[in-house]
Amino acid sequence: MAIALPKPIADYFAADAAKDADGVARCFSDEAIVRDEGHAYSGRDAIRQWKTASSQKYSYTVEPVAIAMEGDRTVVTGHVAGDFPGSPVDLRYGFTLDGGKIAGLEIVA
Repeated sequence: MAIALPKPIADYFAADAAKDADGVARCFSDEAIVRDEGHAYSGRDAIRQWKTASSQKYSYTVEPVAIAMEGDRTVVTGHVAGDFPGSPVDLRYGFTLDGGKIAGLEIVA
C-alpha cells in the first residue's frame, strides 16, 4: 500500500528512483544539508554530487513504507534493496521541510 508523502518528499523519492541527481538537488533549498553515511553535504551542488556518486556506486530501489512526525521532522522509513552490503535494509529518512523545499535530510539505519 502506497503512503501519502508531502510533495517535496514525494518528488525526492521520484527523482531518486529515476537516478536524476539534478532532480534530487532541485528538491532542496539553496542552503540545505544532507547527512548520510557519516558525511554532511551542504548546498545543492554538494547534494547533486552526493546523489550522483551514490547512484553510480550502487544499484538500489527505495520503497517508502511508513511516515511519522518527530518534532519538526517528517521521518519516512524506506525499504532499500540493491547490490550493496547488507541489502535489503530499512532506512530512516528524516526530512526537515521549509517553504516547499527540503531544508535538511538525515539518512540512518
